[in-house]
Amino acid sequence: MTDHILETKNLVKEFRGFVAVNDVNLKVRRGTIHALIGPNGAGKTTCFNLLTKFLPPTAGQIFFNGVEITHEAPADIARRGIIRSFQISAVFPQLSVLENVRIGLQRGTGESFRFWRSDKILNRLNGRALELLAEVDLAEFAGETTVNLPYGRKRALEIATTLAMDPELMLLDEPTQGMGHEDVSRVTQLIKKVSQGRTILMVEHNMNVVSQIADTITVLSRGCVLAEGPYQEVSRNPAVMEAYMGTTSGELQGAH
Repeated sequence: MTDHILETKNLVKEFRGFVAVNDVNLKVRRGTIHALIGPNGAGKTTCFNLLTKFLPPTAGQIFFNGVEITHEAPADIARRGIIRSFQISAVFPQLSVLENVRIGLQRGTGESFRFWRSDKILNRLNGRALELLAEVDLAEFAGETTVNLPYGRKRALEIATTLAMDPELMLLDEPTQGMGHEDVSRVTQLIKKVSQGRTILMVEHNMNVVSQIADTITVLSRGCVLAEGPYQEVSRNPAVMEAYMGTTSGELQGAH
C-alpha cells in the first residue's frame, strides 16, 4: 500500500476563465496531519470541494490509496472512507448529542436512512456513540439537546459524528473558525487526540493551531502551491510571508 493516502496530479479548477486551483500536486502521507493554508481566496476550500467531488475538476487527477477517484460520485468517495466536515457546523440542532452521533453510526449498519427504526434497535448503537463522545470530551453532554451546546462544543460534536463514519481520511474545513481562545485550544488538542491512527487534511487560517499540530503544511496562493514543508520551514519562507503579510522579513506568527 502506498505511503501517500491521497495524491493529486496537476489539479485544475476554472470558473468561466478564473482559475481557482492551478496545477496543484498534493501528497498527503498516511497517519499524518496535513494542513492546507493560504490567504483568503487562495483556493483552499475549492481544493477541498474537488477532493470530495462537490465540484468536478477542470483537469488533473485525484488518487486515494493508489486508486484514481477523479470521476467518482461524492457518495462513493465517502464510502471509500474520505469524510469531510464543513466551515459551518453541520449537526441536527433539535436532536440530542447522543442521537447526532448515532446517525453517523447508522451508516455502518446499512440502515443509514431508516430514521423510523425502533428505539430498541437504535439503542444498540448507544455504547459506541458514548465511546465516541468520550473521545471528544462530550460524554457528560450526551442527553443535551444539541442547539443548547456552546459553539466550540458543537464543532467537537461534528468531529464525533465524522469519527462515527469510521473515516480513513478526515477532511476538516476551518475547524476553529469563529471560536474564542479557550475553544480554539480545546479543539486543537482534540484534533491532535483523534488523529492517532488516522490521517487528517485540514484547511485552517489560525497559524497558531497549524504550528502546534500539523506535520506538513501546504501553502496555496492564487490557486497555486507556493510552499510546502514543516511549520518551521514554511513560516520563514519569504514568499509565504509576502503572500500573508506583504513583507519578506521576520517569521510568520499567529496570522489568521
